[in-house]
This record gives sequence, structure tokens and C-alpha cells, in this order.
Amino acid sequence: MRRLPVYLLIDTSGSMRGEPIEAVKVGLEALVSSLRQEPYALESVNISIITYDRDVRQILPLTPLDELQLPVITTPESGPTHMGQALKLLCERVDEEVHRGTPDRKGDWRPLLFLMTDGKPSDIQLYKEMIPEVKKRHFGGIVACAAGMSAKTEPLKELTDEVYSLDTVDSTAFRSFFKWVSDTIEVGNRSLGAADDIELPPPPAEVNVIV
Repeated sequence: MRRLPVYLLIDTSGSMRGEPIEAVKVGLEALVSSLRQEPYALESVNISIITYDRDVRQILPLTPLDELQLPVITTPESGPTHMGQALKLLCERVDEEVHRGTPDRKGDWRPLLFLMTDGKPSDIQLYKEMIPEVKKRHFGGIVACAAGMSAKTEPLKELTDEVYSLDTVDSTAFRSFFKWVSDTIEVGNRSLGAADDIELPPPPAEVNVIV
């Protein structure tokens, strides 16, 4: 079975501390639970989580759904948002973890990327430098989410046309967002091989389209 790699980049900077990050955890649990109910997703979807604040870490390497245990997510009290460094680590992990096709073996499906932030990149120069590097990895879909009123959408639009926003950073909003992510992954799974890029399902009312 060919794998569908899914990378989640989650902003864990100081402003996410408290209720927002707890809401993200609830959303992630709902995401994994929903995907596990889809037989084809259970066989093919592999998930990785990279968190970024003043430090950038891959807290979950690319892992099959049936083996996945959500790791502990922590937030510092304050500090910068190293989104550029997160994209750099993403490219390194994609190069290491995603199997490319060979004459003897089919490679993985094109990976999906979901990036969430409640602010903007602190390392803006590195962020801009990494955007063409991300695009060289030929993701099947890149979705960016600006969560809360302080999140800036302009830098995200440089990375992808698929930018969405959440007005609030509570558990209801994040649960809706991650349920939509689950639906998007399932649509991507069902359409694999039929198209180069996935077609996103309509977002829920809590998720606003940024044009």
C-alpha cells in the first residue's frame, strides 16, 4: 500500500499558551479519531507533527495511523515564532521520510501540508527563502490556517493560495478546523491517482476563506 504522507506544522509560540493549545490538542484527537474510521485512510495515511516557537521540533515522525500516539505538546511563556525554521525542518524531513518511486517500487503519494499559526514569522527572511524550497517538494496540497485576530494572512498567501482563518482560538473552532482537515485528507485519499492536486471540500462555517 502506497503511503499518503501528511505533515502538520503547528505554531506553539507563547500566545498559544493555555486554552488555545488545549483546543488544538482536542482538535488533533478528533482528527486522528475521524481518520481511523476511514478504512483506506487507516491503511495509507501517515502523519507527522512539527511544532515551532523559539524552538522547532518534529515531535512526531511520519507514523502510520494505526501506530500513532499523539505526543505531548508544550508552549513556552514567550518568544519568537520561527516559521521559516519550521519550513526548513519540513523540507529536511520530507527528503528523509517520503519514499520516492524507483523502477522497482512505486513511491509514496505526494504529501499534504497543513500549517497553522496565530501570528506571523519572526524569521521572515528565512521564511521567504524557504517558500521556493517547499514548492520544490511538490506537495499535493498546502493549506494554511491563520487562527485568531492577531494572525497575519499575507505571509501565508506567499506560501499557498489555500489560506483560511479562524476568528477564535477555542475548542469549537479548532475541532471544526481539524474535522475539515480530516475531510480534506479523506478526499485526497479517494482521489489519489486521478489528479495531481486535491480538491478541497467546502470549509465549515467557523473556517473563513481568505482571498
